[in-house]
This record gives sequence, C-alpha cells and structure tokens, in this order.
Amino acid sequence: MTRRDDVRALPLYKQGDAQGVDAVKLSSNENPYPPLPSVLKVVTEQLAGINRYPLMAAAEVRSAIAVRHGVEPDQVAVGAGSTEVASQIIHAVAGAGDEVVFAWRSFEAYPILTRVAGATPVPVPLTADLRHDLPAMAAAVTDRTRLVFLCTPNNPTGTTLSTGEVEDFLAQVPDDVVVVLDEAYTHFNRDQDAVNGLDLVRRYPNVISLKTFSKAYGLAGLRIGFAVSSTDLSDDLRRVATPFTVTNLAQRAAMASLLAEDELAERVELIVAERERLRSGLLDAGWPVGPSQANFLWLALGADTDRVDAGLRAAGVFARSWSGEGIRLSVGSVREDDRALAALASLRS
Repeated sequence: MTRRDDVRALPLYKQGDAQGVDAVKLSSNENPYPPLPSVLKVVTEQLAGINRYPLMAAAEVRSAIAVRHGVEPDQVAVGAGSTEVASQIIHAVAGAGDEVVFAWRSFEAYPILTRVAGATPVPVPLTADLRHDLPAMAAAVTDRTRLVFLCTPNNPTGTTLSTGEVEDFLAQVPDDVVVVLDEAYTHFNRDQDAVNGLDLVRRYPNVISLKTFSKAYGLAGLRIGFAVSSTDLSDDLRRVATPFTVTNLAQRAAMASLLAEDELAERVELIVAERERLRSGLLDAGWPVGPSQANFLWLALGADTDRVDAGLRAAGVFARSWSGEGIRLSVGSVREDDRALAALASLRS
C-alpha cells in the first residue's frame, strides 16, 4: 500500500474532550447557551428535507451574510466551519513548494491543513507577551510565501492585533501574498484598537476576513463558516470547495441567527462578563493568566501544565492542554466556571 509519508507524520487534530456523567467541558470554546428558539424552529422545519442535497451555491445565506457586512454576495464564500474555509484558502493559493506563514502557537489546524495541501508551514514564535510577532512574520516572508494567517483574537492566547500594526505589516508584504485575518472570536473582542478584517478587505485586494457561526452564534454542531474577500479570491475558494459540505440545516440556521443578532448579542455580553469574572477569580488564586479578548483564557503554566491538567480532569473539569506550554480554559456557564475555579483553587494549596 502506497501512503504519503508527509501525511503519516502529521499529528492528529486533538478535539477538546470531556469524560464522565457530571463532566464540565471547557475544552472547545463552545457557546455554553442552547440554540435560540427561533433558530431551533428553523432547523426543525428543515429536518423533513434531509433526503435532499443542500444548495451547493448557498446563494441565500451568502446574500444574507453580504447584507449583514455591507459587501457583495460574490465576495462571500462558505464552508463547513471556518476551518474548512481555511482549507479552501490554502488549496486555492498554495501547493507544493509554496510556504504558508503563521504565528505559533496559534490555531493548531494551520500546519495540518498546510501539509495536506502539499505546502510548507512556516511557524513564527509569539512574542514574550503571547502576541503575533509581526516584524518577525514579515521577515519570514520569502518569494515562496503565498499565504499568511493572522489569528486575532489569537487561539489559544486570546491576544489581538491592532489596525495600525496590521497595516504596517501589509506594507511590508508583497501584494501577491494573501493575508488572512482569522476572526473566529471577533464578537468577544472589546479592544478598541483591534483590527477589523472587513475594513481591510475593502482596501486591500489580497486580504481575506475569515469568520464563523460556531462561536458567538452557537452553531458549532452544524458547521458553517465564511470568508469575505475580493471577488477574484472568493471565486477561487468556490472552485476548490468540496461540493455540498454546508448542509441546508446549517444554511437556514445561519440566516435565522443573522435575524436574531440582538438576542445573540445579549448572550455574547454575558460571556464577556463571565470571562472577566473567571479571570479575576484565577488571578485572585495566583494563577498566571493574561487578558483575553476571546471566549477563553490562557494559563501559561509551562512545566506545570501536565500536573494541573491531571488535577482538573480528576475533578471532572476538562480544558485544552498543551504539555509544557499551558492550558486554554473556555468560558462556560457560571456553574461550570465555578467548578473550574474550585478545582484550580485546590491545586494551588
């Protein structure tokens, strides 16, 4: 049997888990609230038609997204979550011999998706304060670079990029290098200086804004994300997209969510407030946790990571751990976060 050695060398993507009847799952950055009744109603009404293929062009949901963000429908490409759209972007612009630059640590799918496309990942270490090192990333761009991912707020550290520093970065990057602003957590961002990817898309033809309905909108289980870019880039994403990946259930749920944004915004504000409460509790207990503009917090634990992760699991609290680096703790419900705080308090004594 012939197999690709580069594929066999890839790490398996590690999904956040939770085990046990009363387990608290704070490992996947999920929205802790159930679907809105209006969204659930639309999804339920679509169940009778699951014997039919979804609308591959997703014209209605693309139009709804376009109206919401003030762009043309042809500028919108959709996929089964923003991860699948990121894969479309890589396949559209990079292949064998090409390079994809990204910060590290950042979204762990970047190097995997890059290798699968046959391209070469170029990770650039974060700064000491866990932010993208944009000067170093600009220096890492070569004549083989086709794509750069900027994740803001960054997963898993929660740090953001400002408009000014991204514009400075774009001035140093050749116009034929595509720059993706991965803004999966943008709804939770309260940094007044934070970059807005959609604003840059309107001024830079090589910029893509990547977003998702999984986090703030709470549709993680239905899988739908989207990219906004120039029409030329968006057309290429549709050319490489796997057909029929975005179900009618997901498309209808996304449109219903756009109509219910006021209700969803209230939930987002609750999550942001809970994020700050959780961080205060962690700081009071002496844990090393920096500010975050996402729906998770990063505990920079270094060599103590495995011990703390084991203690959390023993208490029935499941976070996302990177051995030797730290733990990403998603913001859950008040009850779930209190369980996490209690478990972590016991690990400090």
